[in-house]
Amino acid sequence: MLEWYHYLLLVAVGFAVGFINTVAGGGSLLSLPTLIFLGLPAAVANGTNRVAIVIQTAMATAGFKSKGISTFPFNVYLGIAAFLGSLIGAWIAVDINGETFNRILAMVMVAVVLIIIFKPKMRLEDMQERLTGKYLWISLIVFFGFGIYGGFINAGLGFLMMLFTHYINRMNLVRSNATKVTVVFIYMLAALAVFAFHDKVNWKIGLILAIGNGSGAWVASRFSVQRGDGFIKTFLVVAVVIMAIKLWFF
Repeated sequence: MLEWYHYLLLVAVGFAVGFINTVAGGGSLLSLPTLIFLGLPAAVANGTNRVAIVIQTAMATAGFKSKGISTFPFNVYLGIAAFLGSLIGAWIAVDINGETFNRILAMVMVAVVLIIIFKPKMRLEDMQERLTGKYLWISLIVFFGFGIYGGFINAGLGFLMMLFTHYINRMNLVRSNATKVTVVFIYMLAALAVFAFHDKVNWKIGLILAIGNGSGAWVASRFSVQRGDGFIKTFLVVAVVIMAIKLWFF
């Protein structure tokens, strides 16, 4: 039985997670420990967190669209590929030591920072988006793999999705963000369905957390469009460094 102040904590944490996930990624590394701290078993915390992410990404998608940012139908194509992968990932139990997994993910986060910092800036003439042909097929294959990981745990995946669409599909970071949130919304529906089927979702707590997630996502989506790529790049670097340190040492 939760106390009244636990609900306030859920909304506050949810707002922070929704903002972080929408602008960059890795917010689940904050919400999952919170849910476990409140007494949910790890598997139920993982499933419950999906309720909030579905609401969060729906609100973020609406927020970007309200600012005129949409990558339809490319985002839907990627979402379908990730949806299929997510069905697999949500059913898989990976036998790996928790500490080892965290350190591997921390190294991935450091690699992300290095790419963000040292990748040469694209010239204006090189920013022609590549959303069709071989680049579409490459993206579908990669996002199928992203979906498998997203269905399994999801934490930290937003960073990689944004970098992929930025450097491979040559989207600016605002459009990469808008693509990411729609893709996550689509594949998260599959993951949530699997967790719910196995009775691993606490709907009450998930919906309360979703109040915060959705609010944070709406604010972040509109704010990031106004501030542009520079703000997103800075936020990405700071968020990735913090997540990498947390994963490695804690």
